[in-house]
Amino acid sequence: MIIDCIADLHGYYPKLDGGDLLIVAGDLTATDGPKEHLLFIEWLRNQSYQMKIFIAGNHDNALQDLGLSGTCGDSCYYLCDSGTEFEYTEPVRNLFDSEDNSLVYRKKLKIWGSPWTLTFDGMNPRCKAFTFDTEKELAEKWAMIPDDIDILVTHSPPYGWQDTALDGRRVGSYTLTTHLSRIVPKLHIFGHIHEAYGSDECSGIRFINASHVNEYYQPVNPPIRVTL
Repeated sequence: MIIDCIADLHGYYPKLDGGDLLIVAGDLTATDGPKEHLLFIEWLRNQSYQMKIFIAGNHDNALQDLGLSGTCGDSCYYLCDSGTEFEYTEPVRNLFDSEDNSLVYRKKLKIWGSPWTLTFDGMNPRCKAFTFDTEKELAEKWAMIPDDIDILVTHSPPYGWQDTALDGRRVGSYTLTTHLSRIVPKLHIFGHIHEAYGSDECSGIRFINASHVNEYYQPVNPPIRVTL
C-alpha cells in the first residue's frame, strides 16, 4: 500500500504520482482566501488516490471559521479532532496453490487528524488559526486521540522529532510527545516547521515532517512516500 504525505502547501499544488492514500497535514493556501480553499479542494479531488485526507494548520483561518469536519466528496475527508478509517485489501498466498492469489485479507487503518499548534513570540496575528498559548490547552486536544490509531496526522510536530527551527531550538509539542507513548501509531505525519522536513523512526513510530515549502516558502520538498 502506497501512502503519500505532504504538508504546508501554502498555495502550491503539485501534480502527485497517485497511490492508495494521500495525507495533507495543514497550511493549505497562500493567503487563506475562500477562493483559494476551493482551488485546494479542486486540486485534491483531482489527485489519483483511493482516499484523500487533510487537516488544517495555523494559516487556515477559513476552516476554523467554518467549524466543520467530514467528507468533501470524491473520497476527500477533512479531519478536525476527528477520525476515519481506510479500508484496503492485502493479497494472501494460497498455501494449496502457489499460483492462486485470489485470497485477500480485508484490513482497516484507523486515522486521526488534529490541527492545533502552540503560539510563539512575534507570531503573525493572521496566522493563529487553531492555536493555543499553553501546552496544557494542547494536551486537552491530544487527550481526545484514541489509543488504537494507526496513522496520526497533526499540524504540530511532537517535541524531539523533526521539529528543529533555524535557530536550533526544538519547538514541537512536548505534551504531544507524551501522548505518543500512549497511542504508538505506525505513522505520525505533520508539518509546520518547514526547515525540519524529513523523516525519522523510533520505538515503532515513523515520524514524517512533510512540509512542501522550505523556510523561504519555496516549494522544493517532494511528498514523502511510505509503503506499508
